[in-house]
Amino acid sequence: MDRRDFLSLGGAALAAFLAACDSEGPRAAKGALEFASRTNQDVEEALFRHLTMDHVKRGGRLAGDALPRYYVSPSVPVWDPSIRGAWKLEVGGAVANPLTLDMKDLRGLPSVTHRVNHYCVEGWTALTEWTGVRVSLLAKLAGARPDAKFVDFQSFDSGYHESWDLASALHPQTLICYAYGGALLTPGRGAPARLHSPVKLGYKSVKYLTRIVFLPHQNGGYWTDRGYEWFAGT
Repeated sequence: MDRRDFLSLGGAALAAFLAACDSEGPRAAKGALEFASRTNQDVEEALFRHLTMDHVKRGGRLAGDALPRYYVSPSVPVWDPSIRGAWKLEVGGAVANPLTLDMKDLRGLPSVTHRVNHYCVEGWTALTEWTGVRVSLLAKLAGARPDAKFVDFQSFDSGYHESWDLASALHPQTLICYAYGGALLTPGRGAPARLHSPVKLGYKSVKYLTRIVFLPHQNGGYWTDRGYEWFAGT
């Protein structure tokens, strides 16, 4: 997409919204807003670059414990081995070699520690430090098939999940994390393992992971199914 296409899409969305507000009332305005949202998502997808890194300012202060905790269950989800057995992460779907990894397996893989921004849909940003394994490595180990175009990240947090486009999932800064700020994740941070990436808004970074499923189709998500944008790029 070039600059002319970008401006044309934005202009079309604005024109549709204004026309609806002036002529056909709330129903048309709602349709125009939905069109604008889809257009915004199309623009985000077109502007996404797989190798564009999130850069942070030198000397920035880490959010540390000030980073808000979030979950949809009535109380913080905790993996209890006496009830659920040992935690494992399954990697399956459209793959040649499905994987089942325990924490020892996950921590035994080549890891990355990086400082990146965490972008919230509410508009704030925080500097964070994560340690984990690239999703791209898991995709390689599992042998993601050519028909795998999306990835669904699933959790034990009351069914919370979010599906991603494959390119964003394979971004070098998209990690399956087991440590935050140099320490193993706590339940409030999404233990035993969680997804994190600076290329998506925070609600796409699923905590309390149990499954990664490669799919030929999009599979919505907890907040996507409640009206939030699906692509949610930063």
